[in-house]
Amino acid sequence: MTDRHPAIRLTGLTKEFGAVTAVDHVDLEIGAGEFFSMLGPSGSGKTTVLRLIAGFEQPTSGTIELFGEDVTRRAPFDRDVNTVFQDYALFPHMSVLENVAYGLRVRGIGRRERHERARRALASVRLEPYADRRPSQLSGGQRQRVALARATVVEPKVLLLDEPLGALDLKLREQMQVELKQIQRELGITFIFVTHDQEEALTLSDRVAVFHDGRIQQLGTPAELYERPTSRFVADFVGTSNLFDEDASVAVLGRKGTHSIRPEKLSVVAPDTAEPALRTARGTVVEAIYLGSGIRIVVDLDAGPRISVLEQNARGRLHDDQRGDRVLVAWHDDDVVELRADVPGGASVAYPLTGVSEAV
Repeated sequence: MTDRHPAIRLTGLTKEFGAVTAVDHVDLEIGAGEFFSMLGPSGSGKTTVLRLIAGFEQPTSGTIELFGEDVTRRAPFDRDVNTVFQDYALFPHMSVLENVAYGLRVRGIGRRERHERARRALASVRLEPYADRRPSQLSGGQRQRVALARATVVEPKVLLLDEPLGALDLKLREQMQVELKQIQRELGITFIFVTHDQEEALTLSDRVAVFHDGRIQQLGTPAELYERPTSRFVADFVGTSNLFDEDASVAVLGRKGTHSIRPEKLSVVAPDTAEPALRTARGTVVEAIYLGSGIRIVVDLDAGPRISVLEQNARGRLHDDQRGDRVLVAWHDDDVVELRADVPGGASVAYPLTGVSEAV
């Protein structure tokens, strides 16, 4: 590896399947040692980009560089990357150790060395005591860690992960998110992670690229994407937002343009009790939904739009606000985010490591 080049550089990357453009002129740089996620709904282009980097698909146009080397036309086995899939793809007739050592065996590494390296890889995912078991004797989370050990034992420069936690239940997926981040930090390998789960992307990533219609709508740190979405799609897809069109923005917020505000940035107060520094709007409670950790209060504002307010359940309360109650919704002006239009097809937006281009 070298610090002089990004781990991955995509330039004008395009992939067409007949009349369908799955990836539309994507420019992107991913840094060495970065945990980078590609987030988006089904059909957004994120998995196709991953397959292009892996070499499983060939681009219609554009280039792919790996640490400064053009690998666009190289076969998958001739790229210093490895892929972890959702289905694990472990050999059921082999032991855990043999599964992990398989890639080294294919590369002609001697039995003693490959078993030593495989045991170290298993130790890195805390599975060395399970070396002699078969995959069928492991839990789903353990099989996922075996797949990670098998992918990392060959010491790739970049590890590609195609929704690897998608088949796990919620509790196990949350545990694996923590373990996956720890493994990535310990190994120092560039991880490129594909997911449709926005919470997963925010939890794991150094940076996230949000894909839609084959293009990157926004790239940034998890905090940047959540706190300052730049488009309606990102505001709506990453978390939950109250969206205000131009008419609602003028009527409620006193601003021109399109805006959003997160439900947890709002609070419900009794009329005439709001702090002077807050902006307010009057409305009627439509529903108060108990969520355990919080209360979601749905309010029809007098000015027109229906909004959602999320309040922390700090006092162990039940439904203080009942349907039909007249309330005041309050917020800080700084929490309102102005949105631009989504990135259209054919636009050129470059995302270098040094910053995000604002030119659309």
